[in-house]
Amino acid sequence: MRVVLDWDGTVTEVDTLHLVLERFGDASVFEAMEAELRGRLTLHEVIRREFETVSAPLEEVVAFLLAEAHVRPGFRELVAERRPLVVSSGFHELIEPLLAREGIEVELQANRVTPGPEGWRPVYYDTSVCTVCGEPCKRRSLPAGSIAYVGDGYSDRCAARAADRVFARDALAVWLTEQGVAYEPFEDLHDVRTALAAAR
Repeated sequence: MRVVLDWDGTVTEVDTLHLVLERFGDASVFEAMEAELRGRLTLHEVIRREFETVSAPLEEVVAFLLAEAHVRPGFRELVAERRPLVVSSGFHELIEPLLAREGIEVELQANRVTPGPEGWRPVYYDTSVCTVCGEPCKRRSLPAGSIAYVGDGYSDRCAARAADRVFARDALAVWLTEQGVAYEPFEDLHDVRTALAAAR
């Protein structure tokens, strides 16, 4: 069974995109756009509008994340044991420095960003509209075969519904409960490791 991990709030203890927006973006736009995830805008549109308010140099933002962001316990061991795919709505430019700090190499599918003083511009790796959820999502990034998906938020919904086994926390767990979809809760990635090992 292939393991697929979300990055923000799943591998990391706190959503790093939210950290960046709270520190370097416009808080009022951030709050308004997060509310729109339940409304008329797609996740891509929300991210674009949020990061248009960020004008700080990439190096400054990366330094901030390296000081503030931490990976969830069990990540290193899970990578060593399972060689998971990480699928993120975040940016290579913000994820790769954290992986390098941890000394961890992992297969990564994520967006990219073009930073600039007039605002950051996301560059999405896939803009195809999903026939299931009606917007670009992570489902198309899932590899063939049996999947264990590990996530925490809005961007994980459609991919989680396509997986054979789901580990969820926070907003994803709440949504799956509302939908009547079975999942396994987790606190850290040691929990996921233990559960997967027990199924062998």
